[in-house]
Formats: sequence, structure tokens, C-alpha cells
Amino acid sequence: MRENATVDQKSLILVNTAVLLFGTAGLFARELTLPSIAITFGRVFFSSLTLGIVMMIRRIPFRIASRKDLFLLAAAGALLALHWWSFMESIKRGGVAVGTITFSSFPLFVTFLEPVIYREKLQAKNAVMALVILLGVIITIPSFSLENTSFTAILIGMASALCYALLALMNRGLSRRCGGTVTSFYEQLTAAIVLLPMIGRVEASPSARDILLLMILGIFMTALAHTMFIQSLRGIPAGLAGICSSMETVYGILLAYLVLGEAPALREVIGGAVILAAVILAQLKHPDTGKSKPNK
Repeated sequence: MRENATVDQKSLILVNTAVLLFGTAGLFARELTLPSIAITFGRVFFSSLTLGIVMMIRRIPFRIASRKDLFLLAAAGALLALHWWSFMESIKRGGVAVGTITFSSFPLFVTFLEPVIYREKLQAKNAVMALVILLGVIITIPSFSLENTSFTAILIGMASALCYALLALMNRGLSRRCGGTVTSFYEQLTAAIVLLPMIGRVEASPSARDILLLMILGIFMTALAHTMFIQSLRGIPAGLAGICSSMETVYGILLAYLVLGEAPALREVIGGAVILAAVILAQLKHPDTGKSKPNK
């Protein structure tokens, strides 16, 4: 059965707020001296701990009624671990601008996978916007050579985008059946469990400052942001959420410049501008915005 593909204003606000919080994550990847795998583990550890406490305080049941949903949550958690590791690694190798811009190829994957998975008609406008976003990514590529560090970072960033596209599509159904907080908790917890065996293989001695930064990253930029993003999927199609998520690129580049003094190259500015234009156009001209309400 075809699911409602309309959106409401509240969901649009939720997704944009979540994306703004996500956009700050790149700053932590640059500021923390720990390996990417250690940063990712710390992030999901503090996030799952926070969400677990919130669920106990709000008396939200931990039980998942369906075994199928439990399996899907575990699979989504594994994808989340891979997504965030590759995202952090892309930023470590190529900088905030490269990592966030290439991650923004995420809507391209969502736009063409969503109609197949959910048996919905491919929206021509979303397809055009996704291709425009891809053009923005291509503009940022300095050289198509594996020997080029930036190009390697871009490939890793696009792998991160593919993982997140699949995750977003899985969360569209899970968020409606399990709720945003529960879905986010189990995904973060699974990600932490998946990453735990790998922590012993890397040399990492976090300082008090590192732990504080990981706590902030886990609580606000992960637990809060991820829950808001998942909640927004109850009222908007994953394709539109993906297009909105491309704003993370703009936020990431701007914050990296203001906070870290990491000025983007001209091609990165042009690519970011192309992406920004596509995102704004997609949101302003979406015919269903504000006409429907999310499922309760």
C-alpha cells in the first residue's frame, strides 16, 4: 500500500533543526585528536546512554513487539556505525568542507531508492534536485585520482552517504511503528556494540577535554539530533528529508570557517552554493508542505 507522501510544517522544522545540529559534528572530528573509530564509539556510547535515561524518566517501554522490527533496528544500528565512522574519516582526511559536501550526495541515493522500496512514484522534481546536488558534489572534486587525499576523502564520504540513505529509508517505517526515541536508542546502542570490539585495536588515550567533547557530541549532536530527524520522517518523505539534509554541508562549511578558521576553496564555495539553491527550492516549492499531519 502506498504511504502518505505529504509533509507538514512541524516535521519540516524538526528535520532542519536536526540538520543544523548535525552540521556541527564536523567541528568535533577536527578538534578531537582521537582516531575516527574512537570518536564514533564515544559518540554513540554517550548518545545511547542519554536516550536510555530519557526513556526511563519518561517511562517509555524498551520492549519491541515485533522480532522483525528488532532485527531491522539492529541492522540500522550497524549501518549507523559504518555511516558515522566513514563520515568522521572523510573529514579527518579531507577537511570539514570535503566531508560534509560529499556526504550531501545522500539525497541522490534516497531519491532513487525510495520509490523502489516503498513502491511510490518517482517525483520528477526530487530527481532533478538530487542530480543538481550531485553536480554540486562533482564541482568540489579537485582531481579524480586515488592518490589525491581529497578524492579518497570524497569516496569515503559518498560511502557514508549511501549508508545514511539506506538508514533513512529504514527509519521511515521504524519511526512510525516504534517511535522516534525508541528507534534512535536501539540504533545508537547497536552501533556502540558493533564498534566495541574495534576499540581495543586502536591506540586512544582520551583526555578530560576529549571526553567532554564526546559527551557534547553524543548528547546534543547525536541523541537529540538523531531523534528529531527520525521523528520528522513520520511526517515527510525520506526523499525530501534527504534534500533538506544537504543543508548540513552549508552549516558545516560556515561553522568550520567561523570556529576553526578553515576557509573553503573556491570550488567548495561554488559546490555548496549549488546545493543550497537546490535545498531552498525544494522546500519552498514542495506542493504538500503544511497540508498534512504526521501519523500519531
